[in-house]
Amino acid sequence: MDSTQADPTESDRAGTAGGPASGDGSRNLVTLSTASMFPESTASTFEVAARLGYDGVEVMIGIDQVAADVDALEKLRDYHGVPVTSIHAPTLVVTQLVWRGTGHWDKLRRSAEMALALDCDVVVVHPPFRWQGDYATGFVTGIAEVSRETGVRFCVENMYPWRTPAGEYKAYRPTWDPTDEPFEHLTLDLSHAATAQVHSLDLARAWGDRLQHMHLTDGLGSFRDEHLAPGTGNQDAAQVLQHTIGHGYTGDLCLELNTRAADSRAARERTLADALAWTRDRVAESVDLAPQPS
Repeated sequence: MDSTQADPTESDRAGTAGGPASGDGSRNLVTLSTASMFPESTASTFEVAARLGYDGVEVMIGIDQVAADVDALEKLRDYHGVPVTSIHAPTLVVTQLVWRGTGHWDKLRRSAEMALALDCDVVVVHPPFRWQGDYATGFVTGIAEVSRETGVRFCVENMYPWRTPAGEYKAYRPTWDPTDEPFEHLTLDLSHAATAQVHSLDLARAWGDRLQHMHLTDGLGSFRDEHLAPGTGNQDAAQVLQHTIGHGYTGDLCLELNTRAADSRAARERTLADALAWTRDRVAESVDLAPQPS
C-alpha cells in the first residue's frame, strides 16, 4: 500500500453488485479487471478497487495462483467489500497452462463454477485458436450448450487479426469477429476493435441486445493490443457509452487497462482513478441524454 494514498471512507465505496453503480444513479457497474494491475497481484486489485471506489472486480484466471483459487477470492471479496462481478476464463495464449491437464470445455465449466460460487453470472471467453481441435470446430454450438448447462452467460469477446510480414494469419476459429456468429452473449473490447482497425460503435450497433459485457478501454489502431484508458484513443468511447446506455445497455463497464508503464503504485492508481472518474462522468452524461420512457 502506498503511504501517500488516503484511506477509503464509506462515501468512497461507490456501489455494490446489487445496487446502482454510483451516486449518479446509473445502472452500469464500473469494474476493474485484475489485468489492469499487472504485474501486481490479484490481491492488489481488490485493495485498489476498494480504495478508489470501483463497483467490482473482474478476475482474469491465470494472473497468479490466487486468481484460480475460489476460496482465496472469497476472502479478498469479503475483506475489501468489493464483489467479483465477472470471470475471465483462461483462454489467452499466456493462460492456457492454467488447470493443466484439464480439457478446454472443462476449463469453461470450472470458470462457470467459480463465477457462481462468487455470486456472478458472466464469464468472458475468447474465440478459440484454430489449432485447438474439436474445441475450435465445435465452439459455436458448444458455447450455447455450456451456457444452458451452467446458467452462466459466456460472453464471447471480439479479438483481432494477427498480422505478419507475410499477411494476415487466421489464428481464430471461426473468426476473431463474432458479429455474424449466432452467439447469444458478447463482450465488446474497444482496444481489440482498434487493433482490428474497426470501430467499436459499429460493432455495438450490429450486436444490439447481444452486447452483454464491455471492456472499456481504447486504442490507436496499432498492430499491438494497446489497452489505453478510455477516451485516449480512436474508438470514440464516450460515443459508444452514449449509444449503448441510450439503447438500454445495463451490463458492466470493466476497465481493462495496460498500466505496465507506471513506475510506481501511486502512478498506477492515478491512471486507474482518472479512468474511473472519466467513465463515471461519461455514464452520467449518457444517462441524462438517454430517451426517457413515456
